[in-house]
Amino acid sequence: MDKHTYIPDAFLDDVASYLPEHLQLQDFVAACQRPLKRAVRVNTLKMSVAAFRDYCADKQWHITAIPWCPEGFWLTRPQEEEQALPIGRTDIHLSGCIYVQEASSMLPPMALADALEGAETVLDMAAAPGSKTSQLVALLDNQGLLVANELSSSRLKALSATLKRVGARNVGLSHFDGAVFGDYMQESFDAILLDAPCSGEGTVRKDPDALKNWSLQSNIDISDVQKTLIKSAFHALKPGGTLVYSTCTLTPVENHAVCAYLLAQFPGLIEIEPLHGLFPDADKACTEHGYLHVWPQLFDSEGFFIARFKKLGSQSSSTPKTKKGRFPFTAMEKKAQQQLQQYVQQQFAMDKLAGRLMQRDKEVWLFPDIDDEQLFTAIKYSRIGIQIGTTHRNGVRLEHEFATCLGQYATRNTMALNPQQAQQYFHGQDIRLDEPSKHKGEVILTLNSAPVGLGKWQGQKIKNALARDLVMDGQLITWV
Repeated sequence: MDKHTYIPDAFLDDVASYLPEHLQLQDFVAACQRPLKRAVRVNTLKMSVAAFRDYCADKQWHITAIPWCPEGFWLTRPQEEEQALPIGRTDIHLSGCIYVQEASSMLPPMALADALEGAETVLDMAAAPGSKTSQLVALLDNQGLLVANELSSSRLKALSATLKRVGARNVGLSHFDGAVFGDYMQESFDAILLDAPCSGEGTVRKDPDALKNWSLQSNIDISDVQKTLIKSAFHALKPGGTLVYSTCTLTPVENHAVCAYLLAQFPGLIEIEPLHGLFPDADKACTEHGYLHVWPQLFDSEGFFIARFKKLGSQSSSTPKTKKGRFPFTAMEKKAQQQLQQYVQQQFAMDKLAGRLMQRDKEVWLFPDIDDEQLFTAIKYSRIGIQIGTTHRNGVRLEHEFATCLGQYATRNTMALNPQQAQQYFHGQDIRLDEPSKHKGEVILTLNSAPVGLGKWQGQKIKNALARDLVMDGQLITWV
């Protein structure tokens, strides 16, 4: 991050032992001590790249395209605005239209992108905080089932909040050690991203203390975990499927050695798919095996490692397992489904909800519509799909996720918020109207043409329906 970034001599000695001959150690150190450029990714579930470019031109934000991600941009805002209003409190971020994501972090999903075309089942094995998960959802265009797994319970909560904001509706969240998937979901996935837990050597530009606890022994210990995970990923992948392995570290112990372990464990059953052609100048970062080893000085980014494999044949796990316990969801009764569909059509002029309407007690959920229903019961999920409502004696009361994930399909009872009204909404206040409205019932609120939540028409105001845990304080939308 700056000249105070902690870079131990022992780490530099180790780096010098595997630094490519065409790169210089002093350039690596200098890159690690430079501030990291801000990068954002346009969330195409809510905004087009063209609309984002227009927005930036209007705001006088300077953007530069990231060469490996069509939706990614390096972004610079006017200094006055930058100091007065964090980007996380701008309208374009609050509406879920952009995600602040480091540029090289966009590479692993892009390495998997062509394998997602037509994929019905995808696994993100270590998903939090959600940058790559939300990128995968956008690449899938909310189709199929994306299982997003995270071992940390606190990070799982943050991941869930992120997915709601960006409008993801095809995700099943799970909370396990990723090693279980090879046993419980053998050959279940068309594509897998294993962005493995690692020593984080490539992240020093945003975290000057990233190397405080660095040691070669720690690298070795983490590598053992990574080998367990990549073996599990192989078993969970369908024959013909694609696996991308990535880390935000630099050491071959956690990168090349883990890939070599995978190839040695399953000879003839898996092969490398080289990444030389992933983007212009990818050759600058490509190893002799076809892996991408992104050094910070190459593209002025964080350090990253990405490898792509194709599974050629099967080898069963020695310990296949099945989940015990009752599945807590049942299909919503047909009459109740018809009533809900009829209400949604009448109130919002929306077509039939795409997916499976399911119930858990009074909760109404919309599951992804996939052919293999056994995937829903193979493991215990923290949640599947989105909760769109809660039943009560007069029908179904819609929930926040109905709006954020499905609101773009509404053509009636929607309202575009101006900056003042948007501030009222995110502050948890009712929205004042200039004139009384003749509309009745629920309304979907939009910002930058993207749905952000629900309200209820009440004469000269819209009653705020934002959940308390989503209410924000302080300066929002504008610094003026």
